[in-house]
Amino acid sequence: MASHSDTLVVFFGATAGANGGKLGSDEREIILLVWQIVDLHENKVGKLHRCLVKPDTLELTDECKEETALTVDDLLKADPLDKVLQQFQQSVQTEVKDLGRNSFTLCINGPLVVRQALHPEASKKNLVLPECFFTFVDLQKEFHKCCPNAGPVKDLTLPSMLEYLGLPSVLEHTPGILDVRDMVQLALHILAEPHNHRFSCFESVKYKFESGTCKSEPVDGESVIRARGLPWQSSDQDIARFFKGLNIAKGGVALCLNAQGRRNGEALVRFVNQEHRDLALERHKHHMGSRYIEVYKATGEEFLKIAGGTSNEVAQFLSKENQVIIRMRGLPFTATPQDVLSFLGPESPVTDGAEGLLFVKYPDGRPTGDAFVLFSCEEYAQNALRKHKQILGKRYIELFRSTAAEVQQVLNRYMSAPLISTLPPAPIVPMPVLATPPFLATANTRDCVRLRGLPYTAAIEDILEFMGEHTVDIKPHGVHMVLNQQGRPSGDAFIQMKSSDKAFMVAQKCHKKTMKDRYVEVFQCSTEEMSIVLMGGTLNRSGLSPPPCKLPCLSPPTAYGAFPSPAMLSEAALYQPPLLAAPRPAPHPSAHSPSPTLAYYPPQPHLYMNMNMNYTAYYPSPPVSPSTVGYFAAPPGAMATAVAAQPHHPASAAAAAHHAHAAAAAHAHHAHASSSPMMASAHGSLVRMQGLPYSAGVKDILSFFQGYQYAPEDFGGVGQLSDQARSLIQPKEWLCL
Repeated sequence: MASHSDTLVVFFGATAGANGGKLGSDEREIILLVWQIVDLHENKVGKLHRCLVKPDTLELTDECKEETALTVDDLLKADPLDKVLQQFQQSVQTEVKDLGRNSFTLCINGPLVVRQALHPEASKKNLVLPECFFTFVDLQKEFHKCCPNAGPVKDLTLPSMLEYLGLPSVLEHTPGILDVRDMVQLALHILAEPHNHRFSCFESVKYKFESGTCKSEPVDGESVIRARGLPWQSSDQDIARFFKGLNIAKGGVALCLNAQGRRNGEALVRFVNQEHRDLALERHKHHMGSRYIEVYKATGEEFLKIAGGTSNEVAQFLSKENQVIIRMRGLPFTATPQDVLSFLGPESPVTDGAEGLLFVKYPDGRPTGDAFVLFSCEEYAQNALRKHKQILGKRYIELFRSTAAEVQQVLNRYMSAPLISTLPPAPIVPMPVLATPPFLATANTRDCVRLRGLPYTAAIEDILEFMGEHTVDIKPHGVHMVLNQQGRPSGDAFIQMKSSDKAFMVAQKCHKKTMKDRYVEVFQCSTEEMSIVLMGGTLNRSGLSPPPCKLPCLSPPTAYGAFPSPAMLSEAALYQPPLLAAPRPAPHPSAHSPSPTLAYYPPQPHLYMNMNMNYTAYYPSPPVSPSTVGYFAAPPGAMATAVAAQPHHPASAAAAAHHAHAAAAAHAHHAHASSSPMMASAHGSLVRMQGLPYSAGVKDILSFFQGYQYAPEDFGGVGQLSDQARSLIQPKEWLCL
């Protein structure tokens, strides 16, 4: 349109549901359009047009029937919306030409009929609206400029504006026609003396959403909403289409990611001003396909937290505007830019070749398996998306649409600290502890995964089957089942992997996989985080908390009598994480003792007497390797009780450890076996087994104690048909792969 000053087309619309101030809030279709032309130069009016529109759903609300005086029968012979819009375009162009004018502009009373009704419905029906519906003047705002004392814009109505000017309402009873004639009378009056108003505040509807980066600048807190319930594959363009008719700020769609870097069905959307935000809130529970979307207010801080960033690498990558962004996930860690370009092929050329690729890396430079790719047009992006789940190297690659905000968010997430960034201060525990347990690393490397929601019947074999090909990457004795204080499975387990990369891959590939009709959550964590949880602490998205009682959970309070000395070794000591304050050396260590030296802490007996402690924490089970799946955990406190009965030998850590292993074997999996009094011995400990099946043989007993090493000559039985057998077990160390 060459000019906005030639002609006005006064326009009115009604829907099959709510109208007036709630027009478009219930997603009902348009059923009535009325318009009339006004020549701004000569203040003349043209012919008045009234067209019924046949909706796809022939159903009218009682409110609609009352306000429009229409029935379903009136709409049966009407044309659908696309044909009525064609008639509108042809009729207006013909009249404007007959008047000798060059252009026209829509004039509506409030933005609802265009922003909340026409554009959303046309978007859902894939209709292309005429260009005139992307620019309009709002009669309410123009009247407010002309008569600022009439009150705020939001309170203005046709009757109130006519009353302010002292104009009578048109004598017309047909809905729609009455509204248009009142609007025409009002427009002509403010154009004439003494007001001499000129329509100059032209509003626009954006043709398309502009993607781009969001700078870390202040954001109006009254212009942001949170959309929830989005399909996970939704792109920023899909969200902009849902809010069609409302103007979203450049780069104003930020898809939210969960802790694993995947979309969680939420997005923060920033509009150009509060008016558009308020109109967006009226689309609460409108539908995107078959899903309804919840729309709530959000803050500018929330938006910047998700979409903001200062990464120069991202800014440079996104400096080429109007590019289609595709995210690739699951790339081999050795993949090069040339590998990715070859995978995408000549039919989907990347913008500027390798410069159009952005590989996501950890702070130390290691690849994460994610990358973002720029394409210059939709066609190239569609060609790339067809390669979804095709193979690169030995891995299938996931491809899906992405956004500038997601690029920034993913980079921020991977380049920042882990989800649990800090650990609580180390508690001082009056308990002995092995200086460095052989199966726990001392570094805070995120090389572990936590399995949450396991079936209570799940065994080690089930976990190994669940992890599939990743089983080969488990550390020796790296499977830790977490038991509750009754010694039963809690539904949690920790797995130590050979590297943080392996742990990340397990978390990515196994998260929410099914085990025995239950989905299992898999999270990456560090060894220290695992250790604290094994000792009764908690680890969740709210943070990391130490054990409730600040002590390792040994057993209920009645067991405290079994600890006369601070130098005793207990089950908890075997699993104590290396998080405690530096211990003092053991008293009178043997200078030539081949056994490892025990470290323990200054005794504080008064801590044992606090009977109000929280004993709801979990107990760990001994670590298990894929080769020791026949091993079962001992009941909590079994080791402590057995060790407590022994003489105190502070210099002999190996002997104490041997006793603890034998105690665990004696109570393996509630096998109804009873252990004889334990004897400190350089060669081992004696275990007596009762209740054996009459048919049990040597192989059955050896299989029962799988997971322990013993000297073959130390095994002895009491008759093949007897119901008792004795075996001397030499528990040297955990089996290693």
